[in-house]
Amino acid sequence: MRILLTNDDGIEAAGLRTLAAVLAETHEVFVVAPDRERSATGHAITMHKPIYPETVDWGKRGITAWKVNGTPADCVKLAIRALLPTAPNLVLAGINHGSNLGRDIFYSGTVSAAMEAMFTGVSALALSAKTFDQDSLDWIAVFVAQWLNSSRWQGPAAGEFFNVNFPDLGQGLPDRLVWVPLGHREYHEKFWQQENPRGQQYYWLAGEACDPLDDRPSDVNAVHQGLIAATPIDLDVTARQRIDQLEAVEVARLSITSTPKRAR
Repeated sequence: MRILLTNDDGIEAAGLRTLAAVLAETHEVFVVAPDRERSATGHAITMHKPIYPETVDWGKRGITAWKVNGTPADCVKLAIRALLPTAPNLVLAGINHGSNLGRDIFYSGTVSAAMEAMFTGVSALALSAKTFDQDSLDWIAVFVAQWLNSSRWQGPAAGEFFNVNFPDLGQGLPDRLVWVPLGHREYHEKFWQQENPRGQQYYWLAGEACDPLDDRPSDVNAVHQGLIAATPIDLDVTARQRIDQLEAVEVARLSITSTPKRAR
């Protein structure tokens, strides 16, 4: 396959480089990744300044790489629309340094990169690891490569991508990949107030994840059980059960005292 790799940890991240090196043994690999850390940027795209791709000497034959002064979503959009000779068969975002569980998917640049690929009609996976020492990254990269090359590989359907999270490999190697819905993740957040040398106050966001665990199948529970958690994600976030419960609003019955001015 022709595979595009990206991430939100930046072009120098160990997870990205490990995955690229392993996949390049059996696939055509391109890398387009941010030139710096872009974690928690969500699905931001760059519109009001130029995007500059710069080729990178990856140090391994068969890998073509660029670093980009943009977001993960920028990287995927630019790669597919402009940089690659033809569209990739698959986009892999990761291996992210840290898990992306539950509501993390709404903040994660890694997940947003996979989502952007889905927008363009290319199959995509977001890959995240709870532990990211080199031994763990090596194991995950080999697992991904063997999964893609196996008869059990079945890519995302049109209009969806897979969010895949690996557990703490320091507690033992997982024996299964399971398909589960998103779970519930909370954060104990705190803003640390500081003052700069000019006397201006500023705030620094800190906090840690709190995963309420129960017996229901979910990505949060699966990862805590030492399993690889995979979730098919699509964009239908409509609260469908509420549509029939909510009443239409008759505009004529509202007391609107002004009207918009017509544009000339």
